Amino acid sequence: MAWYFSGDKAVYLQIMEEIQLRIISGFYPLGTRIPSVRDLAEEARVNPNTMQKALTELERSELVVSQRTAGKFVTCDEKRVTEIRERMSSECMEEFLSRMKKLGFTEKEASEKIGQHCAKNETDPRN
Repeated sequence: MAWYFSGDKAVYLQIMEEIQLRIISGFYPLGTRIPSVRDLAEEARVNPNTMQKALTELERSELVVSQRTAGKFVTCDEKRVTEIRERMSSECMEEFLSRMKKLGFTEKEASEKIGQHCAKNETDPRN
């Protein structure tokens, strides 16, 4: 899986977001071991120290847990994963609404656009 980094945010924060997405999407299921720092750093093409910093922050958020000799694992706490999923969803919605407001749409109009977009995608056989 390719990793893409933008210049508008620290790389370790972008790594955290990517790993969070992988966890809440089920790519890394609850309770499973995640790849080693070295393997993840190689995959993302970043310094292992940067990857370690991101994983340390994810441990602080209780999304990742360390087991001394066995490595790092996704939490088994489904409630915690749901909380983070909801927070990330809210952040996406805030960003979307902010951008739509900059385009001159009201929240109601933005909501209607979402409905129209979803209805269009439901009828498109490519989706």
